[in-house]
Amino acid sequence: MVIFRPSRFADLPGIEKLINESAAQVSTLPADRDKLGEKIDQSCRSFAGDESMVGKERYLFVLEDTENKEILGTSGIDACAGNGAPFYNYRLDELIHSSQQLGVFNKVPILYMTHELTGSPLLCSLTISPRYRKTEYFDLLSRSRFLFMGQHRERFQSRIIVEIQGKQGDNGDSPFWDSLGRHFFDMDFATADYYSGIKSKTFIAEMMPPHPIYVNLLTKDAQDAIAHPHSAARDNCQFLNREGFRMGRYIDIFDGGPTLEADLDNLTTVKSTKTKQVKLSDNQTGLQYLMCNTLFEDFRATLANVTDGMGDLLRLKRSTAEAILVSEGDNVQFAPL
Repeated sequence: MVIFRPSRFADLPGIEKLINESAAQVSTLPADRDKLGEKIDQSCRSFAGDESMVGKERYLFVLEDTENKEILGTSGIDACAGNGAPFYNYRLDELIHSSQQLGVFNKVPILYMTHELTGSPLLCSLTISPRYRKTEYFDLLSRSRFLFMGQHRERFQSRIIVEIQGKQGDNGDSPFWDSLGRHFFDMDFATADYYSGIKSKTFIAEMMPPHPIYVNLLTKDAQDAIAHPHSAARDNCQFLNREGFRMGRYIDIFDGGPTLEADLDNLTTVKSTKTKQVKLSDNQTGLQYLMCNTLFEDFRATLANVTDGMGDLLRLKRSTAEAILVSEGDNVQFAPL
């Protein structure tokens, strides 16, 4: 059975394997073993209610094949973008340049550095084994976070954001970084992205020019990269659009990738979630749903075939109930695929 659950230290080798298989680098999943272990530690302490994590909770989940003891994917939530530090982006805007004498009126696109999104819940660390990328397990890996957030609503602000990796060349270079950020740093994009993964974006933003950037002064390739996703991230973008996310006015300060936004209460998964009481059964028939328990530290989710009838009871196969740590009479939440 495949389940979605909070990560633990024993998952480290499996997560490292996933990172090496990924087509697109995930800056919030550093390949550095010590930093990856630190990320798991922060998640464990966040779930445990450690006082040192208050206001900067970071939740990391894994998708596990329990039969083969294999980690198939990861996904995460930073409860407050920036984790206690400013969370920088560029805001897309425009200035009006006009002259009545010359009869000229131009709208000029501008990039403003901002930290307006600081404190918003940030979806991050999404990666899945290539074998499962276009399957229902991708839904389980990503959408179970929405079940978790909707269930523990008091822990999250309403506006959710997710940064999508931006366009890159065949050699892994970023045209946006090469045209802008590289002028202020003696490092290529891969090095800057690595440092952002093991540190934060704050050190980059502190050295970037605070003044507005005129987009038409960037190279053509850099302009074309603004708010466009990496080819490996397009499926995820489409999935997030179906869930209710939309492109806002913000882009990543590294690669110019889009930042998508949504209202937690208006997510498709959250709006369609139902809560019912478990009645154990030896059979499992019906449509397939996302299914989760109502716990916090021991949160579990999986895919289950059930029949959603008119009453308040839901018949659930015993093995499924055991996998998500529920007993007869407990509540479960579920949402359609």
